[in-house]
Amino acid sequence: MIDLNKLVRENVLNLTPYSSARDEFSGTTGIFLDANENPYGILNRYPDPYQRKLKSRISEVKGIAEDKIFLGNGSDEIIDLSLRIFCNPGVDKILTFTPTYGMYEVSAAINDLTVIRIPLNDDFQIDVQKARKYFSDSNLKIIFICSPNNPSSNAMNHVDVEQLLSEFNGILIIDEAYIDFSEKPSFLKQLNRYPNLIVMQTFSKAFGLAAARVGMAFSGEAIIRLYNKMKPPYNISSINQQAVLKKLEKLEEYKKQVFRIRKERNRLATLLDKLKIVERVFPSDANFLLIKVKDANKIYNILVNNNIIVRNRNSVIDNCLRITVGKKSENDKLINALKAITI
Repeated sequence: MIDLNKLVRENVLNLTPYSSARDEFSGTTGIFLDANENPYGILNRYPDPYQRKLKSRISEVKGIAEDKIFLGNGSDEIIDLSLRIFCNPGVDKILTFTPTYGMYEVSAAINDLTVIRIPLNDDFQIDVQKARKYFSDSNLKIIFICSPNNPSSNAMNHVDVEQLLSEFNGILIIDEAYIDFSEKPSFLKQLNRYPNLIVMQTFSKAFGLAAARVGMAFSGEAIIRLYNKMKPPYNISSINQQAVLKKLEKLEEYKKQVFRIRKERNRLATLLDKLKIVERVFPSDANFLLIKVKDANKIYNILVNNNIIVRNRNSVIDNCLRITVGKKSENDKLINALKAITI
């Protein structure tokens, strides 16, 4: 049985969190003279620091209890808080499977942590055997798994991830930013089985709220309490909370958009696969495609000159471009521009 207290930094366990005016009184009506707010204006009041109304709605949609939900100012805040809760600067380590989302490593550098990088195999899947040899290191505190992975676009094998969850005595964070576009199941249903599991999701992708910066973390009550203890008092604005609530009132619209993107992803993949300059279109569980081309740098620059911006991933995967699935008209312009390129 994992003892979470042994994984948490001692100063975090002993920390007395900041108590805001809205911690002392959480009502919505009254004469508010407690928080030194300007009495005039539309946005003059501080937001609910615990996003209770929004969490209640997310709980209904996800089927997860409210006390197992934490909301961050984007998933990036959740990543940073996780490192500050569990990892001692200059001492501890995290493990990632590369290539993957770059913010895990950036946040680790900011927090003065060592990063263990294990390459994914040729199918962009996890090599459990290579990861296992690091489990005896008591300074390895967190493993990050992005599934579906960015930039490779594939979901990780569930059997491999469960094996890591069963054997690793630290924290395992699964970043499911793109899970809405995948037919593979989420790990949310595994929360009760693994006290060391944290699942991240976001409203930036499938819900179309990238500008709102609202990320979600789902875990056991003990870990959620640690997030709430460490976070800034008002980490998500009232405007952004309301934006998410309005979106959650339109779930049918969200579902239709996800269906449309999946359908367009398949069409785009088929069209790309027919191009001579494209050597491979990798299978995708996300809202983007990874393609291997003959000369990524040259093709990227030609597309930019045509006002078409994709992501050049040549620096992490040889001669590969990452293409977000846009609208049909946008994707058609991309295909026409690629057809005109000769290498």
